[in-house]
Amino acid sequence: MQIDQIELYHAALKLKHPFITSLGWRDHANNVFVRIRTKEGIDGWGECSPYPPINGETVDTCFIIGKLLAQSLMGTNPLELDQASAAMDKTIYGNTSIKSAMDIALHDIAAKEKEQPLYQFLGGAIKKPIYTDYTVSVSSVEQMVADASLIKEKGFPVMKVKLGDGGKKDVERIRAIREAVGYDIKIRIDANQGWDVAEAIEALQALEPYDIQYCEEPISRHEYPRLKEVRKHSTVPIMADESVSDHHDAEKLIRQDLCDMINIKLGKSSGLVKAQKIIQKAEKGGIPMQIGGFLESRILFTANCHLAHTSDMVQYFDFDSPLFMEEDPILGGMEYQPDWEIKLPDSPGLGLSVREEMLNKFRSEIFR
Repeated sequence: MQIDQIELYHAALKLKHPFITSLGWRDHANNVFVRIRTKEGIDGWGECSPYPPINGETVDTCFIIGKLLAQSLMGTNPLELDQASAAMDKTIYGNTSIKSAMDIALHDIAAKEKEQPLYQFLGGAIKKPIYTDYTVSVSSVEQMVADASLIKEKGFPVMKVKLGDGGKKDVERIRAIREAVGYDIKIRIDANQGWDVAEAIEALQALEPYDIQYCEEPISRHEYPRLKEVRKHSTVPIMADESVSDHHDAEKLIRQDLCDMINIKLGKSSGLVKAQKIIQKAEKGGIPMQIGGFLESRILFTANCHLAHTSDMVQYFDFDSPLFMEEDPILGGMEYQPDWEIKLPDSPGLGLSVREEMLNKFRSEIFR
């Protein structure tokens, strides 16, 4: 089998409401869709949502680096997944977003060639239900309470609350949200590196009465060794996110006992090849995992769902981003159930495609 065409599309997808974290404000998901075609007629789809504050990439850089990666992959065997990942790393350092989109598309092809759903191709099996959370953007107390109340009304089992905009203000936000929604819905929080160490300790101690499931990345990823200090003084479990990109980062944090949990994102890990290596490290260390994303569509989150079915230690699921978008460009793939469980099709690969009428609207570039 041989790759003979790679297509990149700029999928500018308008959000229903602005998405706000301690790192910034967005009203569009500016994503890159990748389609890889083989001479044998098998296509594979991938996606990334480059985000400069996290991975240092934009749509424009993805198109530029995508051309280099396409040159390194053209004519190669798409079934040689480890070799493809190594070839992309040899071509250029970093650029994990666009590498992940290529990697996902190659996995889609490989699973289709075996006529297996991706989870089965990866050695997994569907043995657990997967339910998504839904995110409350950081805002005024009043707005966040209103958003949290609506999430509860819609029946989500878990809400994720974005914080990191001042420790004392963040405690007030959670206090008000708990008063509004009660304690029969789980709350997890994400500071997105927004606190300093002392502030994180103070805030997490003050949040103890509010039954917080865990806190993602409370402090700057550059100060990751001090996660141990934060963790020592907090009864709220600590999940590493921005401080863990690939399996090398995971091994470092696990070896130094710096976190209780790890959040895997394919846009950080460069795709499924390295994400599976993170899972192996975490399983060996007895570390539970979450799988999440940036602002991708159902292409990426379908891949996430397949990956989640490969390990019992993947126990948390942050799969809500496709719900933020005004239009859904995807046919097939994962489906949200009325109770927010997510189910996968039995189709080979990812089991999805992109609506041609939407593809025709996107800026594109084709490499042959």
